[in-house]
Amino acid sequence: MHLFGTIDVVAIGVFVLAWTIYATALERTPHGKNSLNARMNLYREVWMRRMLDREMRMVDMQIMASLQNGTAFFASTTLLAIGGALTLLRATDEVLNVIATLPFGIKPTPALWEIKCIGLVLIFVYAFFKFAWSYRLFNYVSILLGATPFAEKSDTPEAQAHVMRTTRLFQSAGRHFNRGQRAFFFALGYLGWFISPWVLLATTLAVVIVMWRRQFASDAWRAMTS
Repeated sequence: MHLFGTIDVVAIGVFVLAWTIYATALERTPHGKNSLNARMNLYREVWMRRMLDREMRMVDMQIMASLQNGTAFFASTTLLAIGGALTLLRATDEVLNVIATLPFGIKPTPALWEIKCIGLVLIFVYAFFKFAWSYRLFNYVSILLGATPFAEKSDTPEAQAHVMRTTRLFQSAGRHFNRGQRAFFFALGYLGWFISPWVLLATTLAVVIVMWRRQFASDAWRAMTS
């Protein structure tokens, strides 16, 4: 007995391909350099250079602490999401009995339902690793902020090299955070597969459109281009 129908294979293939193409286009193509994420990376360098000229840097550390707290929130939320997905996996029979009473005509086999749940768990595990690594990188950035040369030495090669080193690490932290959030968005699209592969195709397209608009056609993007 086949676990997947042809449309299931096509739908999950489109889902994986859409995620891969979107991430590659955003991070590794010239078009991605015009995205909201890329523009914010430029301001990370601006922040580090202006921070170098300041004598008092408490505000910079407070901003960094808020970024760390936001990343920690997403990491802990991801653990809850993993727990919820594992609960669905553990309670397969009970969930299928409930689904059978719904007017959607959904009748997945226990094996197919478990595979769908495992896929959802894997997405959230990926997101957790990205958020956890981003949090660690933000910690490293905080250490580099504390090690920044004094303002009177801002014109020295050592200070300039330190700014670029901190900026690159800062950008890496933001990149991994963005990947974690992207996994969250695609996890929402993946939920469509629990209804039907056709819904998965529709939700995958919707997620890509929403994320693309936020990166290239949103109010925030226009504000950064003005």
